[in-house]
Amino acid sequence: MDLPRLHFPEYNFKLQRASSGQQSLKIFDIIRRKYVVLSPEEWVRQHLIHFLLNDRKFPKALTGVERKVMVNRMARRFDVLVYSRNLKPLLLAECKAPEVRVSQEVFDQAARYNLSLEARYFVLTNGFDTYCCTRDEENKAYRYLEEVPLYENL
Repeated sequence: MDLPRLHFPEYNFKLQRASSGQQSLKIFDIIRRKYVVLSPEEWVRQHLIHFLLNDRKFPKALTGVERKVMVNRMARRFDVLVYSRNLKPLLLAECKAPEVRVSQEVFDQAARYNLSLEARYFVLTNGFDTYCCTRDEENKAYRYLEEVPLYENL
């Protein structure tokens, strides 16, 4: 797999070949503490995780990856969810493969997931374009931020 250079800082990822007979690579997920298949979306997800933990100082212990959430009584999986210190959903992130455009449809998907989670912030990224929004409760709308805030400022 040819791994694209994304618009995140470079990180020192642990990679390994999948078990014999498979051509795929695996990448170590520091949150799930295991190697996972390195798909294009996973490449973006791992960059975002490292960015949140290393550059934006999000606590590893308050970060969940690929967990189930119920949306309109249907089970869905979110990519990354960071909790506040009082264990309330704080930041939801939706990752797409680099070739997938971050469109209104992607925004709507994250917003639907967030209806049940009620995280105050959410991030959408394909590794090239990254958007961070915050919920404006008063106006029932989302407001785009210039960057992902530091955890201590949330």
